[in-house]
Amino acid sequence: MSSSDNKNEATFTAEADQTSLSFQSITEGFTSRDIPKVKFIEDIDAFSQSFDPPASAELMIGAFSDFFANLKGVEGTLAQRAKLIQSKVPEIEKSLKLVKFLKSKESASQTTITTRYNLADLLYSKATVDCASGIVNLWLGANVMLEYTYDEAIELLGSKLEKATQDLEDTKEDLALVRNQIITSEVNISRIYNWDVRRKREERLKGKDVDAH
Repeated sequence: MSSSDNKNEATFTAEADQTSLSFQSITEGFTSRDIPKVKFIEDIDAFSQSFDPPASAELMIGAFSDFFANLKGVEGTLAQRAKLIQSKVPEIEKSLKLVKFLKSKESASQTTITTRYNLADLLYSKATVDCASGIVNLWLGANVMLEYTYDEAIELLGSKLEKATQDLEDTKEDLALVRNQIITSEVNISRIYNWDVRRKREERLKGKDVDAH
């Protein structure tokens, strides 16, 4: 790193320590699910001058860039969560449909059915199921399996499906909100950069006019 780079970094650090620019300065509250809402900076010059001392373009871009990076992390977490829930919903639906089918056979004239079940990838075996027993075993996770009556299993799986569906809807909504904040942050960064370029160009032109006179 050159001496000029060290000087610029020291100047930036000193400015960051002295300015009143903060997280609250670039946000305007939270959404109903506690996602911070980034401000759209309409008048960049007025925004810069609202701090004591006035915030430089580097400082403002740094603040929005930090916020942008945090939002990208949240976006990744929410995207993974949505993917996980989406993978669980079909499994719950399939289990619920199966238990309802077994219950429909419980009082039928033919209560025994023959089916195939999965032992491993591409490996199946044949089994005979007595539907009249009225009992099923459900995996609950963490290598735990419990016995339920058909009605209990239907109620449990139904509640799990309802919760998973709602969780997926909420997660997708949060993801959309976060992505909107990311876009606003990117727009702010771009506009501040362009504002700084124009301001420096105007200062150079004024300096040339002074020299010319």
